[in-house]
Amino acid sequence: MALPSSCLSFRVKRSEPEVIVPAKPTPQELKPVSDIDDSDGFRFQIPIIFFYNNTLSTSSLLGKHDPIKVIREALARALVYYYPLAGRLKEGFNRKLTVDCNGQGVLFVAAEADISLQQLGETIQPPCPFLDEFLCNVPGSDGIVGCPLILIQVTRLACGGFVLALRLNHTMCDGFGLVQFLNAVGEIAKGTMAPSVLPVWQRHLFNARNPPQITRTHHEYDDSQLTHSNSLDPATLVQKSFFFGPKHIRALRKQLPQNSTCTQFELLTAYLWRCRTLALRLNPKETVLVSCIVSTRGKNHYPTLHIPLGYYGNTAAYPAAVSNAELLSQKPLEYAVELVKKAKDQMKEEEYIRSIADMMVLRRRPMYKIEGNFIVADTTKAGYGDVDLGWGLPVCAGPATAFYPISFHVRYRDGVVVPICLPILAMESFEQELNKMCSEGSYMHASRL
Repeated sequence: MALPSSCLSFRVKRSEPEVIVPAKPTPQELKPVSDIDDSDGFRFQIPIIFFYNNTLSTSSLLGKHDPIKVIREALARALVYYYPLAGRLKEGFNRKLTVDCNGQGVLFVAAEADISLQQLGETIQPPCPFLDEFLCNVPGSDGIVGCPLILIQVTRLACGGFVLALRLNHTMCDGFGLVQFLNAVGEIAKGTMAPSVLPVWQRHLFNARNPPQITRTHHEYDDSQLTHSNSLDPATLVQKSFFFGPKHIRALRKQLPQNSTCTQFELLTAYLWRCRTLALRLNPKETVLVSCIVSTRGKNHYPTLHIPLGYYGNTAAYPAAVSNAELLSQKPLEYAVELVKKAKDQMKEEEYIRSIADMMVLRRRPMYKIEGNFIVADTTKAGYGDVDLGWGLPVCAGPATAFYPISFHVRYRDGVVVPICLPILAMESFEQELNKMCSEGSYMHASRL
């Protein structure tokens, strides 16, 4: 059993932040992002973290196999191909974002920590309580416009392993796109001259039509039918993570009819949505939503939208299903599962993502609904766990934290860990609901944040 995070104490020594620019001259140009990229829902900085074991001798880490040196050099060379990531965003008419490809570079911080990966124990799962140690916030770097698009900190650990933590301006990439870029860094770090998959910009693929026309109902953005009695104070929010292994999934499936079919993501999301709604003690008539972040990648049946290999922009939408709190709380789990499936099924048609792109232009890029909404992303297939920088695969990798009301499914050991963000009292009720609904097994928690 790992020590609780409150019992861990260690020091991190950081170098001064430096700017890593492309290793060779790159085109100086303006590149508009897509109308999906620059929606308000992607205008934030997302932290991602990777934990790596020491697969080389400690002495070699001080020489040519030092992860700080290797990653720094590979990053500069990868930016030659991904040069827009070394630029800065500008905002124009109707809030349209454009990348100024000026080669100003990304931020890089080298660090050392006097703790081992083994000592960190279960705290490496999200939400990582030591994120501030492994990813410093360089003053003036965390804006959306006019700031570096990526900040990376590489921290050597006492055991010879290391932590790579980064903060990405989400308007530039989705999870798949970021992994593609990091795989390019990894390939170059291991000696290749160029990435095996070359980047493709083509952001026009996700632009609004001319003329734009909203043709679908988008509950995730529609405020008209949602009424809420109170707003949450961010100061009251806490985070915990919940681990679901094979035995937990089996226990949940037993609550469904024998002829019911659903994916693990659909089952877990429905289960968490129901428990979360119960924990929030909402007015029974209050409207609640579940929004599943669904990518258009792999949708080969779309008539006109075909995403080329190498595309690294945002490709997802937040389709939502709607219920009232009383129905969701009182009906069996199957009811919630069918709503989650219904939300996802809206993306079976290309028209849904087209309608969203058009809406972004017509309604000046609105934010998704926050109150009453539970937004969930499945990152288990994004490839975070496959990023090899020369030291093998990470022990744990993925989003470092949740954001109210967004949670992530993150692969961990033989199951999935889900960080949840809730008010303090609601979190206590949430844990009670989890244990009532899933009778088999206990849950593994990260520290409260």
